[in-house]
Amino acid sequence: MGINLLELWSSMGLPIRGVVILLTIQAVACIAVIVDRLLLLIQASKRAAAAAASLQAALESTQYDKALLAMHHAKPNHLTQYLEVGLRTFLTERGNDQDNLRSGELARRALGRKGDTISRELYRGMNVLASTGSTAPFIGLLGTVLGIINAFKVIAATGSGGIGTIGASIGEALVVTGYGLVVAIPSVLVFNWLSAKIANYEAGLVNAGGELIDRLETAHRSVPAASRSGLTSDRARVHMPSSVPASAERQR
Repeated sequence: MGINLLELWSSMGLPIRGVVILLTIQAVACIAVIVDRLLLLIQASKRAAAAAASLQAALESTQYDKALLAMHHAKPNHLTQYLEVGLRTFLTERGNDQDNLRSGELARRALGRKGDTISRELYRGMNVLASTGSTAPFIGLLGTVLGIINAFKVIAATGSGGIGTIGASIGEALVVTGYGLVVAIPSVLVFNWLSAKIANYEAGLVNAGGELIDRLETAHRSVPAASRSGLTSDRARVHMPSSVPASAERQR
């Protein structure tokens, strides 16, 4: 049996229409968030891959000034922003005559703070999906309650409780409940899927930053005091993080 949505809308009372409008706003907001997050992840992944290719040679040859300059001028992406904080902090501390362990620890703390900032950016808007998934069924249920109340009003006004009298009101109530579920279920599924994608992306950044600091510490163990500024050294080599496609040689 077909459902005439326009006829249902025209027969709905004002409170039920308000519920339908609210659910529609939630659905549109969820679609906007989904599109925005997907575009962000796709763009960030492409830019990170391009930046990694341009940084590979500079980091392998320990040309850190060149690497920092390339990071600064690269298109905005999370990988270069993240690695730049760790590399700059490590080199600054080495320039202040800190040992490798202390410099690495301070760099990791800086990476942690930067990671929190990036995480907040990545999850921006995700609360809309979570809130919609948890509240849309109850909002639809509210529409059902309002529809049943309207049905009782019709019974009181007509003095008859036959299906022909209250059928339309009950139908409106059930449709609103179904609409709430239609909005909520995809929101929950997409929220879980996007959360997993973002978590994997964050894990890649964390692994890249951690391995970069490890390589920096290893490379500087044999670097003389005159080379602690982070300039080139024939004896020290730094590898790109394994989360970024690269083929790096190990330190000799």
